[in-house]
Amino acid sequence: MSTLPAKPLPPSTAHVAFDYAQVDVFAERPLEGNPLAIFTDARGLSDAEMQALARETNLSETTFIFPRAAEIERQHGVRVRIFTTSEELPFAGHPTLGTASWLYWNHPWLRAAEEIVLDLNAGPIPVRFTPSKHSEQGVFGTMRQNDPVFGPAHDAASLANALQLSLDDIDSQLPVQTVTTGNPFCIVPLKSLDAIARLRVPQTPEVSEYLTRHNAKFFYFLMRAEQRGGAGWHARMQFYNGEDPATGSAAGPAIAWLVKHGAAASGERTVIEQGVEMRRPSRLYVSATLSGSKVSDVFVGGRTIPVAMGRFFLP
Repeated sequence: MSTLPAKPLPPSTAHVAFDYAQVDVFAERPLEGNPLAIFTDARGLSDAEMQALARETNLSETTFIFPRAAEIERQHGVRVRIFTTSEELPFAGHPTLGTASWLYWNHPWLRAAEEIVLDLNAGPIPVRFTPSKHSEQGVFGTMRQNDPVFGPAHDAASLANALQLSLDDIDSQLPVQTVTTGNPFCIVPLKSLDAIARLRVPQTPEVSEYLTRHNAKFFYFLMRAEQRGGAGWHARMQFYNGEDPATGSAAGPAIAWLVKHGAAASGERTVIEQGVEMRRPSRLYVSATLSGSKVSDVFVGGRTIPVAMGRFFLP
């Protein structure tokens, strides 16, 4: 059986080419975790073009690297912008970890560096790397997030009403609370696997109004995983009529919240599993430290595995 030669792209669609890579973040194996598209040199792209490309990749987030002179990158970090299919974000976890990992493999002078700093809209975020064993895929990185800011506790009954949940589904031993380390999440503790399995966040004006009133961007749902498979906590995050396989910018607030309220030990690493229901299992390794009433040293780590690379052509 003969193979036809590949046809060249029509000249009208090949005026400007932009290379991109795709990686799976918080993944233990390829084709798991949270996929991320990375445009490796976004110089020349407008805001509108970056937003259009993020819609084209149709992933939770897409990042854009803007290379700068070495002296600027040494002082301020590598400039990176993060887009969802709908908007630009000041910070997000799996784009930070995944982009830093790509730089760990490919940056001209940061290759294999112990630490890489990303210059995000939310400020500089450092990512540290652990050398992989020969048998391990990808690279393991850990980001240090900004110190958490805690909002007041919410009324659980009002939340249950907005989300069309039973009040009995919510774990009354922990508060519903908005927490941010750069991206504000309403942390919601649930009681059981049954409650989290049937979770469906309604896209209603009431839900939008609830989030706005409590200064939160999204909901992050947590329940105790009873150390099944080595995970201490099981999470889900639904947004934009879809679901996120792993949410690093929520895992930081979540571990800060757990440590603050005595549900996780200060300074000890635990694992949050996410994406199980959508068959993209993810593992986020998290820790935070409580000193007096202050929580700091918020770390979120995981493995990044490269899976694809290609090129986009813009007229």
